[in-house]
Amino acid sequence: MKPNLRVYAFRLRNSWKFTLLVTVLATVCAALCQKYDLLNMGDAERASYDQGLTFFTKGQPRSQDVVIVGIDDKTLQGIRDNERYVRNYGVYPYSRNLWARVFEHLVDEGARAIVFDGVMDERGTDESNDLALAQVLEERGIPLTLGFSVNAGQPALPRVQPVNRLPRGPTPPSAPPPDVRSASTSEEDFVEVVPSGGVTGEDFVEMEGPPALSPEEVARALAFPLNHPGLTLPSLGQRSSDKGERLMRHPVPPLPGLVRTTPGFGLVVLEEDEDGRLRRTRFAYSDGTNTYATLSVAAVADILGAERVELTPGRLRIGSRELPINPDGSAGLDFGGAWKDRFEAISVYAVLEDWARQEEHRTKGTPYVPVIPEGTFRDKVVLVGGLSVGTGDVKATPFQSEAPGLVKHAVMLEALLSGGFITEAPFWVSLLLTFFVALLSVVLITLARSPLLEIAWPLLLYFGFFLVTGVFLEYGQVHVLNAMPTYAGEFASLSAVAFNHMFANRERERLREAFNRFLDKTLVDQLVEQQKLPSLEGETREITAFFSDIRGFSSFSERFKDDPKALVALLNRYLTRVSSVLMAHGACLDKYIGDAVVCLFGAPLDMKDHAVRACHAALAVRAEVDALRAELQKEGLPDVYTRIGLNSADMFVGNFGSEHLLDYTAIGDGMNLASRLEGANKAYDTVIMIGPRTYELARGHIEARELDRVRVAGKAEAVTVYELLARAGELPAAKRATVERYHRALALYREARFAESSHELREALTADPEDGPSRALLARCERYALNPPALPFDGVASLEK
Repeated sequence: MKPNLRVYAFRLRNSWKFTLLVTVLATVCAALCQKYDLLNMGDAERASYDQGLTFFTKGQPRSQDVVIVGIDDKTLQGIRDNERYVRNYGVYPYSRNLWARVFEHLVDEGARAIVFDGVMDERGTDESNDLALAQVLEERGIPLTLGFSVNAGQPALPRVQPVNRLPRGPTPPSAPPPDVRSASTSEEDFVEVVPSGGVTGEDFVEMEGPPALSPEEVARALAFPLNHPGLTLPSLGQRSSDKGERLMRHPVPPLPGLVRTTPGFGLVVLEEDEDGRLRRTRFAYSDGTNTYATLSVAAVADILGAERVELTPGRLRIGSRELPINPDGSAGLDFGGAWKDRFEAISVYAVLEDWARQEEHRTKGTPYVPVIPEGTFRDKVVLVGGLSVGTGDVKATPFQSEAPGLVKHAVMLEALLSGGFITEAPFWVSLLLTFFVALLSVVLITLARSPLLEIAWPLLLYFGFFLVTGVFLEYGQVHVLNAMPTYAGEFASLSAVAFNHMFANRERERLREAFNRFLDKTLVDQLVEQQKLPSLEGETREITAFFSDIRGFSSFSERFKDDPKALVALLNRYLTRVSSVLMAHGACLDKYIGDAVVCLFGAPLDMKDHAVRACHAALAVRAEVDALRAELQKEGLPDVYTRIGLNSADMFVGNFGSEHLLDYTAIGDGMNLASRLEGANKAYDTVIMIGPRTYELARGHIEARELDRVRVAGKAEAVTVYELLARAGELPAAKRATVERYHRALALYREARFAESSHELREALTADPEDGPSRALLARCERYALNPPALPFDGVASLEK
């Protein structure tokens, strides 16, 4: 495992209980805030929802099903400036014969259905205009869905068995002979056509007022057949502002003539969130007696020929259309952008002008120059209502702070006919994401221990989760709660930061201060995260000691007696290169003794492979020094030929020294042998010599040759020493042949067969003249051949100080 991963593994092992506790607490706290709207979570969720909606879901294509015809500023000004229009339709709010003309023309232009975002429950000043509208609806079979409102002061309607009155389909207008004007058109209307207003007139025949409506008749017209098993419809009740009691609102009956002639009615009710913005909708309501479909639902039911609507938790069915909704019967509105980008909007004034020109063409045969392009309304659902601020119907949406209220119905119609709604992800999904975000926040901060991450993560958390929820909105029309996971992540992050700084850092910093000078930073981090920290007072453990020295350093330094700064610079260059290699392999630097480097493998950081690491480090140091020697030779500087000694043994390690100066080091015979082995390289003309325990621990990972059996000064027991040659599998074939000859010669030498041993060694030197151990052993064999040693011969050499 890499050092960094080991650090993280130690940290995770040490803090998993804290991590789990904080994660659970953060998740529970965030869920409570979500449920009871604590810490302004409701506002935060709405704001993040709006941002995700406007950023990710905008740019949807223009609707192919819905066209808006609205009372805009052009309509208000155009009618006001035209005396004929004022005389026939008045000023806003206009008399109902205007809507008769508009509805009739829309049907003639091929409109699939008309949805009127408004109510007609007040009698006009001229009731003949109200009757004229009813006359057109009856005679032409206008497929109209009209809105109705509810009021707390209205008496309740009786319970009825509702039936959806499907429209019978529009009838074509009758074409009068060329010399006879239309029965519905006065002569005054068509005396001229002017660019600013066209022509209109008092067009309808007199009708007697309709008989009064019975409550049952009103209830049958307004109530809608709904199946809602397993779902409680939202109530039309409202709280009284003075007493706080809940008052039930009941439908306000439209004009009697319209109740009998209008095929469809839909409830028009405010559905704003607490901050006044339109984001979501319901599809049906109840006053405790009857059920009522909203305007868009009633209209689409008529369009699709549905006799009833089925509303169940999570599902809405209208005829052949089935759409996913929220389990509580609500759904989010998928605006898809600013309303002007989503829907084509035509002025009511343009419709009037178009009708007037067409009517004059039909009755007088004048050329017809359309105001509205042909086919604009063909097979479209036309939504009629107010667009101008002057109409008083202005609402806020996530995309716009001021938008006409009919935008909600336009979005609903589009969704019901060919699109879909935004649904809430199941709460358990948002809760699971909350848990994951909290867990990730704690793990990242407690593992990384980075001040930069502690600052940056809360920001990354917000934007990152914003992207996650945005993807759900854009590709799945699903709203995953944003504020709850963000709150949990922030809480978990703060807790993790507090843990790092209040509890964990104290011990870590103490150890870092003790070992930063001796160990690589990554190893220091790994050290301080171990469950069992090293004892600075001292302990016995098996480690591998490393000693290195420059050959002939006294002569080396003599060359710089007149330039000591150059000597210091060169020595620092050498020590830096060597130390970097050693620390990269996990060494703890013990000390520098002039040109000598002393370090430990396996302390203070536990390392099961300390011997292997030490051997590989020694080989890397040899390579690094060879590269440095080549550089120094080119620069004309002295050679830094380096010898190395390694030995593994149980040693006593800890802080040693006085109250003025402490040094983390090791003491014991194992350290002495490592030092002696470094010096013994001179006798064998070798670079790296290792002790028997080091060879035993690392033999599977290295190539080495047995050099000799030696006896250290002051010790009676002999030990076998080895020359470290290469990593396992990296020894050249020629060198391997030399080593094999040396081993045969060494065996003969120990049997006191010096002549035979000398023969093997000469052959080895013939193939490899630079092999130092062969030369050293050959010299000893030749000496013993001339002056035989005392018998029995043990073949042990003595290592002097």
